[in-house]
Amino acid sequence: MTTQSHSVDQELVRAAARVAGTRCRGDNHTMAAAARTRDGRIVTAVNAYHFTGGPCAELVLIGTAAAQGAYELDTVVAVGDRERGVVPPCGRCRQVLLDYFPGLEVIVGEGDRLRAVPIGDLLPVSYVWADHQLEDG
Repeated sequence: MTTQSHSVDQELVRAAARVAGTRCRGDNHTMAAAARTRDGRIVTAVNAYHFTGGPCAELVLIGTAAAQGAYELDTVVAVGDRERGVVPPCGRCRQVLLDYFPGLEVIVGEGDRLRAVPIGDLLPVSYVWADHQLEDG
């Protein structure tokens, strides 16, 4: 598999870093995510940590975007609090992001080596939920 890399939306990375630096406090909110919507807006969110498995920032972001009328996301990035920088999505988030937005670009990497890659590249030989649903009829 060859990972195809695209230009990095630096404004998106800065937005996530700003939210991580100003809104993440204590153990309940430790990650921020930002997404570029199809119409160019930036939507941000933070995780809701809980020992029972609270949602990651990327999952909160999906609901936040929908609440703002944005159902198509083009690019997403997550940034950790305490200046941890860009953090790649966990396995559960990778699967959900692929199912919701199969054309999504995800910003990954460290420091000056950030890159935007297709979500499918983060889940090689992936299971696409929609491909396995029976059609009524």
